[in-house]
Amino acid sequence: MDNETKIHLSAFEMNLLTDSNWILTKNNIIKKAQRLLEEVQYNILDYTKLHPNLFPGEVVAISPKISRGENYKGLPWLMLDYPRFFDKENIFAIRTMLWWGNFFSTTLHLSGKYKKEYSGSITLAHQSLFKDQFYICINEYQWHHHFEQENYLTVNNFTQTEFIELIRKRDFVKLASKFSLYEWDNAITLLSENFVRIAGWLA
Repeated sequence: MDNETKIHLSAFEMNLLTDSNWILTKNNIIKKAQRLLEEVQYNILDYTKLHPNLFPGEVVAISPKISRGENYKGLPWLMLDYPRFFDKENIFAIRTMLWWGNFFSTTLHLSGKYKKEYSGSITLAHQSLFKDQFYICINEYQWHHHFEQENYLTVNNFTQTEFIELIRKRDFVKLASKFSLYEWDNAITLLSENFVRIAGWLA
């Protein structure tokens, strides 16, 4: 036992360990974030009901899903998926995310037959994507959500010709927008508007 390794805590770490208030506050924030995404979900569902032919039937037939976790790059997150369709070859998803300490985001994720079906509409939306400061994924791996330069670049980095070629040669397309967590009070509206904006490009 004399050789047992001692694991020390800093004073800051000890303060956190002995204070339950911060973790209870964190849990309360997560509950409020869940409710915020539920409000976005209601807006999205209302919009899709008003436009029943907007998306393929199979992607809106699957109920919305709000997922949550504690460890995307070490931090908590929540994700609303709707419409959503995931299989090995084909993905259609509009994903609304809150990532603790980082951002709110909205992402269109397409692969397989859906990427093929909507590539033309997306390329026609180049100017709108440029104006609205959307990002396009340049990573070979399609399951990262961060906005570092190895994963996303803004569409305004590409001419329309370059943008078309980027979409053409890739197996999947991810277009995303983000905004600050300080926009919490406006987040339901901003996230709902992003969904409508994406829907309009696909239409």
